Amino acid sequence: MISYVQIVTICVSDQDRAKVFYTETLGMELIADQMFGEGTRWLTVAPKGAKTHIVLYTPPGMEDRIGTSTGMVFGAEDVQATCDDLAAKGVEFIRLPETQPWGGLMAEFKDPGGNQFVMHD
Repeated sequence: MISYVQIVTICVSDQDRAKVFYTETLGMELIADQMFGEGTRWLTVAPKGAKTHIVLYTPPGMEDRIGTSTGMVFGAEDVQATCDDLAAKGVEFIRLPETQPWGGLMAEFKDPGGNQFVMHD
């Protein structure tokens, strides 16, 4: 039986810039930053205590995925406070927090490469 999602990949054009954004701006932990094969850098981050790790890397041939919707939804205990904090750090929002008809607060934001994420409580 599958018990959890282990790794997801976010395609990025600049791993150094992505590392700073995901660790310093979003507050994620750096899990690994090491060379992996010829000229390939394995860069992973995760929310503190999460089992799912995020790989910040673009496999050859997948460059067209950079700057698109990731389909990822981040959870936050307090979406409004988290969005206020991220906005103060310069994060670009596509949609500010709004109460949804199905319940809960939802917002959408971008990383520096234009990748799009949803945040929901």
